[in-house]
Amino acid sequence: MDQDKRKTLGTLAKAGAAACIAAKAPYVFAKKTTKIRVLGTHVTLQEAIRKQAMADLGIEVVFEPKGSAAVLQKASISPQSFDLYEQWSNSINILWQSGSIQSIDTRRITHWDEINGLSKTGRLVPDAHIGAGDAPHKILYVQDDGDLGQDESDHVSFLPYVHNVDSFGYNTNTINQGIPYETESWGWLLDKKYAGKVAIVNAPTIGLFDLALAAQAKGLVVFNDIGSITTKELDKLFNVLIKMKKEGHFSGFWTSVPESVEFMESGRVVIQSMFSPGVSALNGRGIPVTYAAPKEGYRGWHGVMCLSKTTQGREKDAAYEYMNWWLSGWPGAFIARQGYYISNPQRSKPLLSPEEWDYWYAGKAARKDLKGTDDKISVKMGQTRTGGSYEQRFSNVAVWNTVMPSYDYSLQKWYEFVSA
Repeated sequence: MDQDKRKTLGTLAKAGAAACIAAKAPYVFAKKTTKIRVLGTHVTLQEAIRKQAMADLGIEVVFEPKGSAAVLQKASISPQSFDLYEQWSNSINILWQSGSIQSIDTRRITHWDEINGLSKTGRLVPDAHIGAGDAPHKILYVQDDGDLGQDESDHVSFLPYVHNVDSFGYNTNTINQGIPYETESWGWLLDKKYAGKVAIVNAPTIGLFDLALAAQAKGLVVFNDIGSITTKELDKLFNVLIKMKKEGHFSGFWTSVPESVEFMESGRVVIQSMFSPGVSALNGRGIPVTYAAPKEGYRGWHGVMCLSKTTQGREKDAAYEYMNWWLSGWPGAFIARQGYYISNPQRSKPLLSPEEWDYWYAGKAARKDLKGTDDKISVKMGQTRTGGSYEQRFSNVAVWNTVMPSYDYSLQKWYEFVSA
């Protein structure tokens, strides 16, 4: 027997012995569960979602929820701290330009073809108003030169998933019920009769537009393009806002949905910037808060799920599994109960009752009491969702959450305002 054969047989013998040991003590070679870290806000980073994902996927999912500004700051400077990032499309330009995220291959997204036109073209119906600013389709696709644009390609900057239109919530125990698209107005946020009882979301790329829409509605400032406010226009806007703040008009600035709920529940405010889950939670607690359908149009937002540039190997595979899970049906049905839409709603429809679908998506009156994600009744029988159907609401977007060319200057002015 030559030397090479002896080496081969020796290697096989060792492998056989190792296999026997493994058979007797399998725990020695126990497979380690893959872990993915998700950085985002309380909007989607909810415990029920985390538990369901782990049960369905067999991976460990760790959530790190923070306020929107803190989340964006951490993601832009510490890509190694997360595998997936969940927030809104106004964060995309910052993350892409900082090199914190890598592109997502749509060929690995199981239900990519089911994602509807809102994400890909900016419209759900042909005659819909797209809205000013960063409509999601404008920053979705990675172009040949590495920039982001709307020409279709196999690589995208984010996975389109949850989205909604935002406005403000008001307590109808104090403020008379308005008429959607007719009397409800962003201008209410700056109405002096609510002075001292108004709160705004503390996010420069979100709260800024709530206040810009309000100031324009009141005729205090006029913008040439509200999706790209100039520095001179910002000066005019913040001169008005800082004066009002010093006069005590604003009660506070909230950074998370739970905080916004506390503001309204405690009676600290009667009107404020709000996200849909906050309104749902308050209604579930018996506090009559209406989510306005402003006659000027909504502020639209689109959820983005982004892949960290540092995520590779098995963690990257698991991240794709988690992204695919989000479009698999259950998550879309879950978040519908807090007033959010999913990019491929037809897959979630069978997991919603006909009454839930009719209320949340079709804009019809609730045929029975409906529960929110906290299992409390958030919609009473006979109620109709303000703003109407999915298509109607997204046909009335005034502006999208946006990072403007004047972003750096707007940040400076925002913090001057908040600290004034």
